[in-house]
Amino acid sequence: MSCKIAAAHGCAFAAAHYALAGISLAPAHPAGNDKRECLVKLIIQPRDGLSSFISAIRMAKKEIDLLIFRFDRSEVQKALDAAVKRGVLVRALIANTNKGGEKNLRKLEQKLLEVGATVARTGDEFVRYHGKMMVIDHTELWLMGFNLTALDTGASRSFGIVTRRKGEVADALKLFEADVTRQPFSPNGSQLVVSPENSRTMLTEFIAKAKHQLFIYDPKVSDGSVVRLLKERSKRGVDIRIIGRVGNNARDLPHEKYPGKRLHVRAMIRDRRDAFVGSMSLRRLELDSRREAGIIVRSGHVVSELLATFEEDWAQTDSGKKQVSEKAAAEEPHDVQAEA
Repeated sequence: MSCKIAAAHGCAFAAAHYALAGISLAPAHPAGNDKRECLVKLIIQPRDGLSSFISAIRMAKKEIDLLIFRFDRSEVQKALDAAVKRGVLVRALIANTNKGGEKNLRKLEQKLLEVGATVARTGDEFVRYHGKMMVIDHTELWLMGFNLTALDTGASRSFGIVTRRKGEVADALKLFEADVTRQPFSPNGSQLVVSPENSRTMLTEFIAKAKHQLFIYDPKVSDGSVVRLLKERSKRGVDIRIIGRVGNNARDLPHEKYPGKRLHVRAMIRDRRDAFVGSMSLRRLELDSRREAGIIVRSGHVVSELLATFEEDWAQTDSGKKQVSEKAAAEEPHDVQAEA
């Protein structure tokens, strides 16, 4: 779908951002209503980098709300500084602590304050505030598995979802306000997945509904009840594959380490129709005791591209290479017969 057609279907925001970033708007396959499809877009790291993210900041007219866990990208900071100077209200909620990166966070706080941004720091209600998201002008949500760091955006497999779906945007803004003011958060029933409020329920239901296939990216699948559910699905014939690591209780589930440099995302693709992208692993701490954020999407072009990326990554693992070899061996006799 061309940028011109995208705009005609109410997707001018996507056309502008992605044209600037050099990212195609074309869906992997036609699925659903074009206007609805354009409400959700996928960012793939390290392919896409931060060009479209910075473009979104530059195009903001009234307000930018940004939740930061790790940060070392000076070009993002410059874009935020420029936004403040042109009159955009920039509100940043910055993690109180992280492992090894507090110096950069405090430096960012100071620089944003100096240019006139509103800066808040997360509280200590949870073990860790680990979500990553941005809302532009109360209309566009960026929900990310990656941090705003060179390592995450330049050398790691990760994903981000960009959406203008009103329910998810509203819940993201509500979450941001709750954490800024250190008040309880109560989800409104959108597809926004938030730990610890609803992630266990929503992700358990997501897994339980898998009928044919469930592909997972996760640095550590280990939660007891989730692992039991995955094994139950596997026994019922669901093709389960995990790229990442698993706990000792999940060693018998099909899993492989990420074949690239580094994995930094949590994602699931179910039955080639639905997908989850977020910051929470399928382990107890991240489901029950940390602030995490994710989103469930059903946009065909997004799911197709996530699926294609997983299949490409899986093909490079030991199990994937073995499957390719076995398939080639099984097809060889047919080729020989055809030649005869």
